Amino acid sequence: MRFVDEVRLTVASGSGADGCLSFLREKFRPRGGPDGGNGGAGGAVIVEATRQRNTLVDFRWNKVYRAENGQRGSGRLKAGRQGEDLTLYVPVGTVLTEYETGALVADLDEEGKQWILEGGRGGRGNATFKTSTNRTPRYFGEGKPGAEMALQLELKLLADVGLLGFPNAGKSTLISCISSAKPKIADYPFTTLVPNLGVVSLNPGQSFVVADIPGLVEGAAEGTGLGHTFLRHIERCGVFLHLVSPDDDEHTCVHRFKVIEDELRRYKEVLLERPRITVLTKVDLLSEEEIERQIEALKVVSGGNPVLAISSVTATGLLPLTSRAWNVLQERRAESVEESTENDAQEFGINVPKA
Repeated sequence: MRFVDEVRLTVASGSGADGCLSFLREKFRPRGGPDGGNGGAGGAVIVEATRQRNTLVDFRWNKVYRAENGQRGSGRLKAGRQGEDLTLYVPVGTVLTEYETGALVADLDEEGKQWILEGGRGGRGNATFKTSTNRTPRYFGEGKPGAEMALQLELKLLADVGLLGFPNAGKSTLISCISSAKPKIADYPFTTLVPNLGVVSLNPGQSFVVADIPGLVEGAAEGTGLGHTFLRHIERCGVFLHLVSPDDDEHTCVHRFKVIEDELRRYKEVLLERPRITVLTKVDLLSEEEIERQIEALKVVSGGNPVLAISSVTATGLLPLTSRAWNVLQERRAESVEESTENDAQEFGINVPKA
């Protein structure tokens, strides 16, 4: 299945139908009175997040989605049938924005979360206008038109840990070794053309989702290479593993590290506040002295973030890396819960003692 993470489409809810203007006429009921039924409401368009989808490819060809219109009311107080709702299922993590203005419409970041474009209301039949002083109303309510909106759908993958790095930094090999994901692996740049997700299991109850983001290059934030297409997918990651491949000259490693950090800053500076672990990969190709020298060089520029050395080929350092990622992820989750509690307490004027 082709990976599609961005589409534009138009959705339109159904229009409500008019009410009915009718009077009862029967042989033995000469004054049966008004009996026009109400018109049916138009169907709604419902966009719902589901884990049964992992791409927006279903919306690649059909660009317009319309719910059913309501049916007009009829005599004998018969209400018109309501239009059927139209439900569009999208992957969890899909963001809906208005195409013209870019305004946020909905962020469907949970299973079952919905955004609804309501249908038009049906018109009233003339029977509903009957009063003690108006026994024969000769008018009815018109149905309300449905709403129409041009939407931009963007999929932002929900992953706990994101793998960053230059092409051929070893991201695909790493995710294939620590999870059951099977990405394409080859010895040429830009092997990975779509993000890959894998689940890393440590102990019972200890697992997290890791995302392999296609390699970034210098200028990715401005559209260079492939990485700019997938930068949106790192926004939801709680922890970054910044993979740096080794080189004969440690200054080259430092340069690669700085380039990726700079791309994050230019894309969204807030991403630099996320916890990161710097990972020197492919250490099976280096001597002990070269490993030490390149780790020390990366520590200088990593801003206090931990620096670990691994080899996916020999499985060196993989368990310490995944354990460290799990611990950092737990710390971040705890901080998020504490921050959310403090915000709620401030909103309701409650004093929460510091631990």
